[in-house]
Amino acid sequence: MNLNKYIEHTLLKQDATKSEVTKLLEEACKYDFLGVCVNPCNVSFAKQFLKDNAKSDIKVVTVIGFPLGQTTTESKILETVDAVKNGADEIDMVINGGRLKDGEYDYITDEISKIKAACQSHNLKVILETDLLSKEEIKTACELCIKGGADFVKTSTGFVKNGVGAKVEDVKLMYETVKDAGLQVKASGGIRDKETAVRMIEAGASRLGTSSGVKIVSD
Repeated sequence: MNLNKYIEHTLLKQDATKSEVTKLLEEACKYDFLGVCVNPCNVSFAKQFLKDNAKSDIKVVTVIGFPLGQTTTESKILETVDAVKNGADEIDMVINGGRLKDGEYDYITDEISKIKAACQSHNLKVILETDLLSKEEIKTACELCIKGGADFVKTSTGFVKNGVGAKVEDVKLMYETVKDAGLQVKASGGIRDKETAVRMIEAGASRLGTSSGVKIVSD
C-alpha cells in the first residue's frame, strides 16, 4: 500500500507562516504525496512552488467556508471561484451544519450544487463535521451530497473543540452510503500514525487529510 498516494499533506492553522507552508510543500515533493491542503491565501503560492519544482502532479487543495460552514452560499461561491482562479485543483467545502440539523435539506442540496458548478471540472469534497452529527444525520448528509453532485464526502475540519475527528465507524457509514453513487470518502482529523491511516483506508477512505503525513509514511 503506497500510503503517500492517499495523503493530502495539510496545513490549515490560522497562523501558518510562509516558511511553514514552504516546509509543507518541500515535504510533499520529497515524499510524493497525492496533494497538499492549504488555506485559500496560499493556493497561488503552492501552485507556483510545485510547478517550479516539477511537481505539478501534486494536487493543490483548499478549503471553503472554513471551518464553521456558516457563511452564505453566495460567499462560498465567491471563495470557490477565486480559489479555482488561483490554481486550486480541488475544493473542500464545509457544510452548513445548522441548516442540516434544522432539516433544510433543499438548502444543503442547492448549496452543494451551486458550489460544484463553481468548481468547474474540479473535485468538490463536502466536509460533514461528523463530530457534531448523529449517525442518522451523517447518512442524511451523505445522501444530500449525492443529490447535490459532490465528488467526495469528508469527515472533519479538525477544528471542533474536544472533537475526535475521523472515526472508523463513521468512515464505514459514509462509504456504504455513497459508494454505489460513485462518490469517494476523505477521512480527516486525528490521523497521526500509520495504523490509523491504514484503518481508515480499510474502512473505505480513498483520501487522507493529515498534517502528520511525514510520520505516517516514515513509520
